[in-house]
Amino acid sequence: MKKSWSTEEYLQQLTAKGFKFGEDSLGFIEFGKHYTGSSDYMVNIAIEVTLKAQKQFDGSFVSFLEMIKQEQVQSKQDAFHLAKEKKII
Repeated sequence: MKKSWSTEEYLQQLTAKGFKFGEDSLGFIEFGKHYTGSSDYMVNIAIEVTLKAQKQFDGSFVSFLEMIKQEQVQSKQDAFHLAKEKKII
């Protein structure tokens, strides 16, 4: 993720790479974003960590998004460090 894409653009990039997101997943992403009040940047990071940890998109996305919000994570590097620390990946 070189530039700061909107979540919609990021999902389009992932779809182009072969990831599939059903309507339920897209709704879940939107719910998580609004529920946590997270920026597109942080939502995109949570999606990436979820995909790397689970090899597919699932409900752990919102839990991780809440965690990075609570821990006041500000960067992708810090998010991956937290995920490793919590043994998510």
